[in-house]
Amino acid sequence: MTNVKNAGNELKNVVIVRGGGDLASGTIQRLYRCGYRVLVLECEKPTAIRRMVSFCEAVYDGQSSVEGVLCRKVNNIQECETVWTAGEIPLMVDTAGDTLKKYRPAALVDAILAKRNLGTTREMADLTVALGPGFVAGDDVDYVVETMRGHNLARVITKGAALPNTGVPGVIAGFGKERVLHAPAAGEIHCISKIADIVEKGQILAWIGDTPVRASLTGVLRGIIRDGFMVPKGMKIADIDPRKEQKKNCFTISDKARCIAGSVVEILLSEGVMPYEKTGRISGTTAD
Repeated sequence: MTNVKNAGNELKNVVIVRGGGDLASGTIQRLYRCGYRVLVLECEKPTAIRRMVSFCEAVYDGQSSVEGVLCRKVNNIQECETVWTAGEIPLMVDTAGDTLKKYRPAALVDAILAKRNLGTTREMADLTVALGPGFVAGDDVDYVVETMRGHNLARVITKGAALPNTGVPGVIAGFGKERVLHAPAAGEIHCISKIADIVEKGQILAWIGDTPVRASLTGVLRGIIRDGFMVPKGMKIADIDPRKEQKKNCFTISDKARCIAGSVVEILLSEGVMPYEKTGRISGTTAD
């Protein structure tokens, strides 16, 4: 690991976050607000549902804004400094995390939420944190943050793993699994409805080939996958909030994401990883 530890000192005061979906974006936005320099690593084709609050949309559109914070797509590490100087967050497509083989950040947060470890190790950064199941604290990473709703949500785990994924969404206004729609067929999706639309139960929201995607309940369409995406049968493609009066929630970070973000910041501060704006340092030297 000598190569990794000695290379890329320009990332010494940077926190890298793998993943830019809605839960990850809650953490990314909080880190930014706290003064950390953040670099987001994403896959080539993110599948976020709550796209209005997901920085990963920058992969497709070049930039994405979440609650007033702008994330901009970059092609390499060298472009990051310009984005940071502009007060923005850089995002780079790097599915395998190859960047972490060349550059060693102050901290790494695995927020892919794949329910399994896609290659993150403790050797990739001085401090490693993972969100949700699939990781063992003290083995795969230094810390794990619980993502299951309930009494232990956002609990910091120093030894062991988060609760296993149940596949059952959290209950809102008495609805749980009904809130989430899965692809009834495989193929290219063509969306009719858009995020924040009020939809009625049984209404056609999209088509996958000749197969309609119908609303499972009446409410506000909180999230739906990008139009034109190729989806496999059974894939999660939409999310409905039964509270029709809560349209604003489509454009704001969720309570769950905010709670998790607070625990990540707590871990960083407890381990001495200070915000860039507080240290004013890059590579151990005073910034201009």
